[in-house]
Amino acid sequence: MDDDTFWTLIENCRQRTPDPDERVAWLCERLAGGPEPEIVGFQTCLDRVLLPSGTWDLWAAADRIMGWCSDDSFFYFRLWLVGLGRDSFERLARDPDALAELPDVRRLVGRDQEDWDEEEWLNWEELDYVAGQAFVQVTGRTEEEFHAAVEALGGEDPESGDPAGEQWDASDDEQAKRRLPRLSGLFPGPGTPVTDEDHPMDATTNRFPG
Repeated sequence: MDDDTFWTLIENCRQRTPDPDERVAWLCERLAGGPEPEIVGFQTCLDRVLLPSGTWDLWAAADRIMGWCSDDSFFYFRLWLVGLGRDSFERLARDPDALAELPDVRRLVGRDQEDWDEEEWLNWEELDYVAGQAFVQVTGRTEEEFHAAVEALGGEDPESGDPAGEQWDASDDEQAKRRLPRLSGLFPGPGTPVTDEDHPMDATTNRFPG
């Protein structure tokens, strides 16, 4: 499976339903209807397309939005970005501050995390399991054998190694204002008020224009 085919599957999935569980079910059914190499190829493509999103700046952006983001949470956040589609994913990987444009992010502004609904959390952990589920369903073999098949293709682990770029503290307001000016306006440090000017809530789509 090449990257274009992978992203076409993600886009078709997006168009069918906004519900992440329904998307996973659709993807699993679609992959299970194809040959085994396509199932394994989906995982290797997912691992590959995730690589550019492994940066300290993007991790800091996730930290800023969620208050604190563990390594696992950051990985699930990156999977959520994949679910936005190719254009949005690639732009956000290059410019994490553009997350400030997304309605899914803006609706969290000024709200305590305890008040976030489960579906509002910016993660899509299940995407990382869908190919393995399809593999087990089709072949009757184990998930361990699936991971061995993926490894045999020589792909890179998107969770291994340090993120790219310079590590910095997202809780440092001065750095955040310089590196993530829009996000730091929406998600200020403790004791800093958020004004209507900071978040006019005028965005209507999860897609970037153009």
